Amino acid sequence: MTTAIASAYPASVAASAPVTDTAPIHIAAHGIAVEFSLNGRRQRVLHDINLSVPKGSFVSLIGPSGCGKSTLLKVMAGLVQPVEGTVTVAGLAPQEAARRRMIGLVFQDATLLPWKNAVENAAFLLMTGNTNVKRADAMARAAEMLRLVGLEGANDKMPSQLSGGMRQRVAIARALALDPEVLLMDEPFGALDAITREEMSQCLLDIWERTGKTIVLVTHSIDESVFLSREVHVMGTGPARIIETLPITLPHPRTEESFADPAFTRAEARLRSLLIESHRTRGTGK
Repeated sequence: MTTAIASAYPASVAASAPVTDTAPIHIAAHGIAVEFSLNGRRQRVLHDINLSVPKGSFVSLIGPSGCGKSTLLKVMAGLVQPVEGTVTVAGLAPQEAARRRMIGLVFQDATLLPWKNAVENAAFLLMTGNTNVKRADAMARAAEMLRLVGLEGANDKMPSQLSGGMRQRVAIARALALDPEVLLMDEPFGALDAITREEMSQCLLDIWERTGKTIVLVTHSIDESVFLSREVHVMGTGPARIIETLPITLPHPRTEESFADPAFTRAEARLRSLLIESHRTRGTGK
């Protein structure tokens, strides 16, 4: 990113259509295995993970608790090193992609600095990650990202004055301020109430359509994964692996009416069946 910060994304950037099947692969994982030490023993938490995410796509990872979804996301982010296999982001090792600020991260906890207001929090990573960016430019970029996530007018509010959903919007704006190519999100709405969660899902879908970012979302919500995603990768345990990749054929634009679409119902039923089976076989090695 140059010192002159770009303006916020116009509504027409990517709203016309989702990514096509001819888009280049943006994130590629081949044969990924991860092991952790537990009480002196090596435990395999991911086994033979193969995954391809096209540029500009929105995909979700879903599965039972403890199946390795968050670990896989951290591998993509360069935070966890696999013991086997390779992963690339835009053709680069994840650590190098992160160093170039091509990866943005959003977690379940917004982790805002309580002594900084909303716009200062949104500008924080940009200012600390690039000392060449002038404060005024960083603050302007952060203000634009707050507008993008629907928080225009909240610049001066402190974290204690924001609701849970608003704090998550600031966290998303903070990640977007870096202008990353890839946005990795680990259950960002998991702590929110049902209605706020639906509002945030619509906000995230709008952000994806406006920016064309590649987004990978970890979620436990079947409805959320179907509504948002182009593909859903279902993970199972015993060992932890991807058991099925389900294309989502739900047409765009996606609105409240999408929940009644037969394509939504079919995808939801298939995912529910896979997750029920995954829970039944959990720990059996089958």
